[in-house]
Amino acid sequence: MKKLSKIIAGALLSVASTTAFGFEKNIVETAVEAGKFKTLATALTAAGLIDAVNGPGPFTVFAPTDDAFAKVPKETLEMLLKPENKEKLKAVLTYHVVPGKVMAKDVVGLKGAKSLNGQRIDVKVDGSKVSVDGANVVATDIACTNGVIHVIDSVILPASDNIPAVATKAGKFSTLLAAAKAAGLVDALSGEKSLTVFAPTDEAFGKLPKGTVESLLKPENKEKLKAILLYHVVDGRVYSEDAVKAKSAATLQGGKVEITVKDGAAYVNGAKILATDVDAGNGVIHVIDSVILPPAK
Repeated sequence: MKKLSKIIAGALLSVASTTAFGFEKNIVETAVEAGKFKTLATALTAAGLIDAVNGPGPFTVFAPTDDAFAKVPKETLEMLLKPENKEKLKAVLTYHVVPGKVMAKDVVGLKGAKSLNGQRIDVKVDGSKVSVDGANVVATDIACTNGVIHVIDSVILPASDNIPAVATKAGKFSTLLAAAKAAGLVDALSGEKSLTVFAPTDEAFGKLPKGTVESLLKPENKEKLKAILLYHVVDGRVYSEDAVKAKSAATLQGGKVEITVKDGAAYVNGAKILATDVDAGNGVIHVIDSVILPPAK
């Protein structure tokens, strides 16, 4: 930690002096006066977020420098700054903002932080290096009247693919996707409503008794299949730490699932959670090793 503190201190000196940033100006004023965040200020203006970030907060901003924005393809940046893409730009910028004042000593103790965008930013600590979604944190704890700024060397982007698209690209949920199509749920899983899906892999479906999947995919069993799939879906974005803390969650099927932890592994109704917090544009996916079945009525 001493080595990390020295790196942090040196990085801060390269951005500005303590006097210039000392609790006298808000986040936007601080960024503008630093002279290295002109593109960020322009983007905040285009997205209509200046007043929001000028608010009382407190906010934690992972602020990309002008050099960081320069890494973004020119055509992509120009596209985002067009008035018709205001909501998309807003989604990108709010992904850089976390509610509350999260100082460096707190960041290094986290695995992730939920942004104002709704999606979670992944935090990784590797020795003396700290990164958020792969962007290196190059300066920290720049104090402002309404929060704190941490400087990053790349623009970070939220997930834009919806849940079915993320599952398709993963390449291990073909049975789940086929089942969602047969049950008429693809549109619901592709919509704007935020959802959490406990997603069984193809191997998980393979554990079911022989012929079960084929039977469920028949048109006459559509409602039964729909009930099973909805038992794997929870309303809203429920990240792993919140799920474990809650210990249970109400599903869209109507029943509840139980979340437990045993020997360092998390389970939902006995199905082991293999991977957590896979973000999608409209929700989050937790990967499980078994299909879970709703209780018989």
